[in-house]
Amino acid sequence: MSVRLDHGEDTLNEVHEINVTPFIDVMLVLLIIFMVAAPLATVDIQVNLPAANAEPQQRPDKPLYLSVKPDLTLSLGNDAVPRDMLGSTLDSAAKGDKSTLIFLRADKSVPYGELMEVMNLLRKAGYLKVSLVALEQVSGP
Repeated sequence: MSVRLDHGEDTLNEVHEINVTPFIDVMLVLLIIFMVAAPLATVDIQVNLPAANAEPQQRPDKPLYLSVKPDLTLSLGNDAVPRDMLGSTLDSAAKGDKSTLIFLRADKSVPYGELMEVMNLLRKAGYLKVSLVALEQVSGP
């Protein structure tokens, strides 16, 4: 002898609404990831650059910045590079592409001879496309 206790229908009602809660959760997580990752993508080495009034050029997607600090040490991006390892470090950063444009930044206090020595190291390593970085000089009214 069996007894059925549920006397309702066995069909499920369809819901015609989109549940946006998971979408909002995913968007918030992506926002946090980008907020954390964006400051890490910039160069944080303080260099007192001279000013220039040349027309600004279009920058590549992933530029390589070589910095000469006031104490004459070199940095590629945020990482310190010994002078004798400059060629191999640039090769790994540029993935062996010698036609990669290198942005050379130097402090105002760096002597011209030291800057030329770094440019000679770049030439010896095979990197002939070098662009000097300076601050944009804003002309007054």
